[in-house]
Amino acid sequence: MQDDEPLEEWARRRAERQAASMGKRRAVSLGTGPHRGAHVDPGAPRAIEEWTGTEWQVIGLVENLAAAQSLLYPPPAERAKPAEWDRPAMGKGRGRHRKPTSAEERDQ
Repeated sequence: MQDDEPLEEWARRRAERQAASMGKRRAVSLGTGPHRGAHVDPGAPRAIEEWTGTEWQVIGLVENLAAAQSLLYPPPAERAKPAEWDRPAMGKGRGRHRKPTSAEERDQ
């Protein structure tokens, strides 16, 4: 933060940061002991939490790490491939982008 920054500017930037982070989700292990990395005890149930802008709110429970990952990181939707269009057949000739014929082929 700058020393001479007006309070209104700081409040506006803070509100923008909070709004941008709202709706983010995380999985918290419900295993015994202190909270550790997500990879520790992958069979333990997980609580799915969502950031409200001021606190993490529990929105659901899943049975293990794999279920939490599939919920938090769904596979991207497959794009439908466009239908192939009928390309016109290339006629004879040496169009601008066509490979020139060799001298042997021209003589025949």
